[in-house]
Amino acid sequence: MSSNAEYDAVTSSASTHAVVSDIASDSSAVCTNTTKSVMRIGIGIDTHALASGYKLVLGGVHIKHNCGLVGHSDADVLCHAIMDALLGAARIVGAHDIGELFPDTNPSYKGASSIELLAKVGAILCDNSMRVCDLDSVIIAQRPRLSIYREAMRTNIAAALGIQIGQVGLKATTTEHLGPEGREEGITAHCVALVESE
Repeated sequence: MSSNAEYDAVTSSASTHAVVSDIASDSSAVCTNTTKSVMRIGIGIDTHALASGYKLVLGGVHIKHNCGLVGHSDADVLCHAIMDALLGAARIVGAHDIGELFPDTNPSYKGASSIELLAKVGAILCDNSMRVCDLDSVIIAQRPRLSIYREAMRTNIAAALGIQIGQVGLKATTTEHLGPEGREEGITAHCVALVESE
């Protein structure tokens, strides 16, 4: 290698190293949160079996159907998924999930309204200087069709948490007859929550 080629190679390497160092420095500055507030994300999933002789309640809305969801409370899988998503984001000692906060071994929660339990979760977050920024949920059910109930569910959830309806995303889908939801053996709900800790 000629001396000129060696000089060019060294200069190029030094320049690349300087650029990488600058990027790393900028990245560290971006990732460092200098404010006191922290944004946290939580995920919640819940499934309950369908059976005759039970009421179907989703998002605090009573839905006409030939079957309902089986559970210790009213088995509202949507509210349960939302509560677990919020508690997962909050990470409060003694309230990591709804099983810990509202155990099915406690008779006081037998037949409890899940939309009312959701309001209690919202109050717990507020007491711990946290606020709900946004929710996005999906209900997986082959039947019944849920689109006509969507706005009522969104309204109930927003009211329970003291947030705007625009902060509550909600969709429903089928599995095209695949899996337990597709065979109408149960209904599942998923939720992602964004929470700000002040």
